[in-house]
Order: sequence, then C-alpha cells, then structure tokens
Amino acid sequence: MGEREDLVYQAKLAEQAERYDEMVVSMKDVAGMDVELTVEERNLLSVAYKNVIGARRASWRIISSIEQREESKAGEEKMKMIREYRQTVENELKSICGDILDALERHLLPSAVMGESKVFYNKMKGDYHRYLAEFATGNNRKEAAENSLVAYKTATDLATSELPPTHPIRLGLALNFSVFYYEILNSPDRACRLAKAAFDDAITELDTLSEDSYKDSTLIMQLLRDNLTLWTSDMQGEGKIPYSPRSLY
Repeated sequence: MGEREDLVYQAKLAEQAERYDEMVVSMKDVAGMDVELTVEERNLLSVAYKNVIGARRASWRIISSIEQREESKAGEEKMKMIREYRQTVENELKSICGDILDALERHLLPSAVMGESKVFYNKMKGDYHRYLAEFATGNNRKEAAENSLVAYKTATDLATSELPPTHPIRLGLALNFSVFYYEILNSPDRACRLAKAAFDDAITELDTLSEDSYKDSTLIMQLLRDNLTLWTSDMQGEGKIPYSPRSLY
C-alpha cells in the first residue's frame, strides 16, 4: 500500500476503535497531500472532526449549564473554577476549529474539482465557523457569524447549480444553514423559510431520488420537518424552544 492508502486504513482502524483524535491526525495528513479526496476519504475526514468537536461542544454546554445554575448559590472560588474549566474547553474548541478551517483553506478547497466537493467543503467551513460563534462573545462572535454566513451562502449558490434538491449534501447544507439562522442569528423566520423551501423542493423531486442516497436524504428531510415544527411553535409565541434544533453537527 502507498502512503495515502496507509493513512486511510489507519483512519478506519482509529474509527473502529473510537480513537477520533488519531483519526483526525491521519485524515489531516491525507488532506495535506493537496489532492481531490474520494467520497470515502471526505467522509472519514468529516466523521473524525465531527466526533472530536462534538465531544467538546457537549462538554461546553454542560459546563455552561452548571455555571448558570451555580451563579446565584456557589461561592466565588467555585465560580472561578467553573469559569476556568469552561475556558479550557473553549480553547480546545478554538484549536480544533482552527485546525480544520486551516486545512479547508490551504488544501481541501484549492484541490476541490467536483461541484459536490466544493459544496461539501464550503458547508464544512460554515459549520466550523458556526461552532466558534456558539461560544464566542463580542466582536469574535460577530466575526465568526459573518464568516459562517459567507461560507454557507457560497455553498448554497454552488449547491443550487451543481446538485439536485434531493441530494443529501444539499439537504444537509440547508439543514445546518437554517440552524445557523435560528441559533446564531436568532432569526426563526429565515430559518423556517430556508428549511421549508429545501423540504418542498426535495418533495417535488422525490421520485428522482437514487436508491443509494434515499435513506440519507429522507432522514435529513425528517430532521428539516422536525425543526420546522419546533420553530413554528416558537414563532407562534410559545416562547424560545428549551432544547436544541437538529443539525448534522
């Protein structure tokens, strides 16, 4: 096996062993080869980063919830400990996001030839800037949100011209972009419009869906519909939904 095949095999082993930090290292090396990744390689890269970032995002939400709960009753010493712990997780989140965003900017996007790849990587770019915006404050949050918006818009323009409405990558993009509008820009009306348009466009062309992507596409369509139900309740004055909308990370 060549170096590229070895790295991909190592990544698959790491995935099976649920050692995602090592999976990231292998796939980052593949990304650094400045070649168009195969669909399998692209998915391995995405799964690796999704898991390392997902664990930290979950930790951050738990610690932030504890911080809010303890604010009124915990002493200053305990609050200092909680804030420092949250800062540790935030630093890890920044590092992981910076890592994949650098790989996207320097290697993956410049090497992307297929329209599908370009949509995939711009969506990824939007996602990881969104994760930065989730915990950032002030100008840092504003900058992350703007970067996320630009990347999602670029991906959407490409998806509209390159991919059918039923394509799972185009649907996943619409799902995550609508979550960005809802959670980061606090705009449930735009989130609903985007999610509804994506769902309706896909329904219209459902009979053209290939057998390969049927399961993935219909799952994402269900997530779009779930979010629409939540967000419509929110807009009808039932208050901000106390749990997170569904996204593909």
